[in-house]
Amino acid sequence: MNELHRPPARSIPTDKLAGGRRAIIRRNKHLYLMFLLPAIYFVVFHYIPMVGNLIAFQKYNIVAGLFNSKWVGFANFKLFLSDPYFWKLLRNTLMLSMLGLVFIFPAPIMLALLLNELRSQLFKRFVQSVAYLPHFLSTVVIAGMVVNFLSYDGIFNQVIHWFGGEHIQFLNDPALFRSIYIGSEVWQQVGWGTIIYLAALTGVDPHLYEAAKMDGANRWKQVVNITIPTIFPVITILFLLNIGHFLSVGYEKILLLYNGSTYETADVIQTYVYRIGLLGGDLSYSSAVGIFQSVVAYFLVIGANRMTRRLGGTSLW
Repeated sequence: MNELHRPPARSIPTDKLAGGRRAIIRRNKHLYLMFLLPAIYFVVFHYIPMVGNLIAFQKYNIVAGLFNSKWVGFANFKLFLSDPYFWKLLRNTLMLSMLGLVFIFPAPIMLALLLNELRSQLFKRFVQSVAYLPHFLSTVVIAGMVVNFLSYDGIFNQVIHWFGGEHIQFLNDPALFRSIYIGSEVWQQVGWGTIIYLAALTGVDPHLYEAAKMDGANRWKQVVNITIPTIFPVITILFLLNIGHFLSVGYEKILLLYNGSTYETADVIQTYVYRIGLLGGDLSYSSAVGIFQSVVAYFLVIGANRMTRRLGGTSLW
């Protein structure tokens, strides 16, 4: 039809649009009610507390309160960035975060792939249960077990001594702290992380494996050419979520494991915030450090999201 003779588009009355929206809400009211509690949680515990970030731009005085304390602008940020200790904190945080991406992030993927290849369902469930168990133990319990295992008279030193070696001060050696932390994180998180990947593996079409077998593909080629590409979007999404926590290493465990002799490699931004803010009472300075960490994480997520969208077409948005 010629553009000049096209009939005008019919506009939908506003009252009909509103009525349609109300009908959708009534039809899905149970879903909206399910969403209500998580929404309240995030508003109360994540968005309202963001007002407290104002103290990062103040010389906060608990007596004067949030809105009557002296404003100092970006002075707390400048103080942190000019602190000679800043580079050591940043180095330690980046090192632990990078080691986490290299060792902790791929561990559940590899375990899920191995479990997927098991034919004995009984043995598979046993391995899953053993791997899941550490996740349900608190960080305090895990750290206590690590301390006991690696103490001077712990099981590791007993085995070393039994083979004729000398006792090692594991927890007092700065060079060993990162290995201890990453190893304990893998042990605690690997089983729980496999749940998502095992669920994704159930979506792989069995006919693809049968076709690959007919073409002469062995198990390794099937994994490389079928299994991994199928779950790659899930891997990408979880990778991006991990990037969002790139600078947020598990500082609770670090607080429980480190000591004065391991500050050289163990002290990270969040443990520094804990010491300065809660123990030292400098809330404004510690808030500025926390905001700096969040801003860096934000730009890391943006950059990683763009990179994965260009390379593989999968992204968070």
